[in-house]
Amino acid sequence: MAKQSKTTHDESPPKRKGDLNLADHERGKKFKGDYTDALNAVQERLWQLQVAHIVHKRAAIIVLEGWDAAGKGGIIKRLTSNWDPRFFEVVPIAAPSAAEKARHFLWRFWQHLPAHGHIYIADRSWYGRVLVERVEGYASEPEWQRGYGEINAFEAQQAAIGTTIVKLFVHITQETQDREFAERLDDPWKQWKTGAEDYRNRARRGDYLVAIDEMLARTSTELAPWQIIDGNNRKAARIAALIAIADALEARVPMTPPTLDPDFEGMARAALAKP
Repeated sequence: MAKQSKTTHDESPPKRKGDLNLADHERGKKFKGDYTDALNAVQERLWQLQVAHIVHKRAAIIVLEGWDAAGKGGIIKRLTSNWDPRFFEVVPIAAPSAAEKARHFLWRFWQHLPAHGHIYIADRSWYGRVLVERVEGYASEPEWQRGYGEINAFEAQQAAIGTTIVKLFVHITQETQDREFAERLDDPWKQWKTGAEDYRNRARRGDYLVAIDEMLARTSTELAPWQIIDGNNRKAARIAALIAIADALEARVPMTPPTLDPDFEGMARAALAKP
């Protein structure tokens, strides 16, 4: 296991943006209003945002990190429900292969970076270097300490070429997580979603809290800020996450549709005109 210590770092941590205290996101307040109406509204907005990325040839990366059973999959399902599948990719991150281990830890993520007009959704991400790899000892302390700067540089490179980066951490309490784990155990159609690794991670919650706090402190930058989503109420968390994503995307892409070519329009309307 990598030693959990407060190490003095040579570089200053990047400027933090917003409220990044996990304890402030544990209330689990119920969603106020009509959930279905709110979901339909934000999904319509997200559909327009995907179209804007396509027609204006913009790229975006959406990173979802969070605790096991925090609801990341449910957020992604509702995020993409109205999207054209040709222009987005969901990449779930598992343990690296032998070929990936033989290269720099960021190598495998470069393979999925979005082209112009595309959106890349990371269901867990390169932050594994400073989370699970740190806590479980898969990376040495020099490796994961170096990872903060490498990640910040990696994200800065993407931002420099115009890629929007949205990063959400979905936070739940131990009580909420245990309730979700119990539900998975009791439902035969959900048992496939849980395993021994969930409980190994659960036993190391204290170590993960230390790692998460440092990750938020050292990798929330002006170009790629973290936002924490209170995941303790599923419906409220989904709406909050989708709105946060929509706001971040809309701030970086033109929301005006392109002008229709007049020659094409004339041809098309003539073809569709009734005899």
